[in-house]
Amino acid sequence: SEEKKPTLPTSEETEKCVQIFKAFGNDCYRILYLLFEQALSVNEIVEAVGLTQSAVSHQLKILRQTGLVISLRDGQRVLYHLADRHVMTIFQAVKEHIAED
Repeated sequence: SEEKKPTLPTSEETEKCVQIFKAFGNDCYRILYLLFEQALSVNEIVEAVGLTQSAVSHQLKILRQTGLVISLRDGQRVLYHLADRHVMTIFQAVKEHIAED
């Protein structure tokens, strides 16, 4: 049988993946961890992670640009949560991976 040649992702696919992995940096990871549990407002995230509102807003902007987080208006508040089940699956897999001995 003929051996299948390995293929690489396109430059665009590579860039999108790299941006997602970069978004898992320290502060963003902590925000994603919170949002894995429930939808939260900026103020609730600020309180939980101990960063300034400016810093949290910046991290949320990165997470929105990478498609990991979306925001929905709830009356006066804007709530942030993980974008879809794929993000939840990635996040759950990472949590399980680091929990292994």
